[in-house]
Amino acid sequence: MILLRFSIIALFFAFIFSSCGSELPNNEKVLKEPSTIEDLGELLFHDSILSRGDQVSCASCHKPEFAFADNTPVSFGVDSLKGDRNTPSAMNQSARNFQFWDGRMETLEEQAAGPIENPVEMDMPLSFAVEKLNKHSQYRKFFIKIFGHPADKKSVTDAIAAFERTLETSDTPFDNYTSGKDTTQFSASAKRGQQIFNVKGKCFDCHFGPDFTNDFFRNIGLFNGKDLNDSGRFEVTRNPEDIGRFKTPGLRNIAMTAPYMHNGMHKTLREVIDYYNEPDKFISNSVNRDTLLAKPLGLTEQEKKDLEAFLNSLTDARFIKK
Repeated sequence: MILLRFSIIALFFAFIFSSCGSELPNNEKVLKEPSTIEDLGELLFHDSILSRGDQVSCASCHKPEFAFADNTPVSFGVDSLKGDRNTPSAMNQSARNFQFWDGRMETLEEQAAGPIENPVEMDMPLSFAVEKLNKHSQYRKFFIKIFGHPADKKSVTDAIAAFERTLETSDTPFDNYTSGKDTTQFSASAKRGQQIFNVKGKCFDCHFGPDFTNDFFRNIGLFNGKDLNDSGRFEVTRNPEDIGRFKTPGLRNIAMTAPYMHNGMHKTLREVIDYYNEPDKFISNSVNRDTLLAKPLGLTEQEKKDLEAFLNSLTDARFIKK
């Protein structure tokens, strides 16, 4: 009987001590241990630990349900500070030569550091973010597992960029039609819209290649030096010819990423089409607008509908409601 009591007491204390030993310090939530650098990057992308006061994460603005873009004209960072440009999609960026609307960064690794340190986004010097990660018992272990050493600036941005490179899409009605995998998803209207996209609509002049972008900068008429005073690429190059120019975005999943343009001024794809059809109806005093938009396109109502149908066909299957 005495032996039984001692056994029960020993088991009780063993349980208490083992429970205490498994508790995470500083009220850390339990994280899923990553197996790859991409897994670690995904954790960081969705974790507010990289922001001042743990307020926002990359995913706060690059929302997965909106093709890793945002559904507001501009996004809000720490302390609800308002940004000055629309959040572009983080998807299909692996082949891009420039990052951000003004192209101020060239690689995904450079881009990853930008929002962390931006005072109106995450407002966290990258060195401070590294310090926080290394004080975090789980992240310290994760970085040592994946990189062989605790977190540093390079490993943080490398991990986030590695995750972002997984966000490629090609399972769309358009892709399945062109590959012959499934020709039923690509409607007759979308087929007509593709022809308009390539010829009469002049879309193909800038939006071509696998991701429908020339990776270049254009002034599409959204600068007048007054109420529209974001000078875009000029802020990087200081070349007067770049005033009002912004990076040509890719069009994959474009139906999921409203509102549109660098300032989020157009709420729908139809508004975008109407703008390109007759820019002067929207902005008559634009400065340095590209000559491609010198004249109205003259699209009919049906042609506008067909063009929109083609743009909708660039939506990946994961976003299409069954």
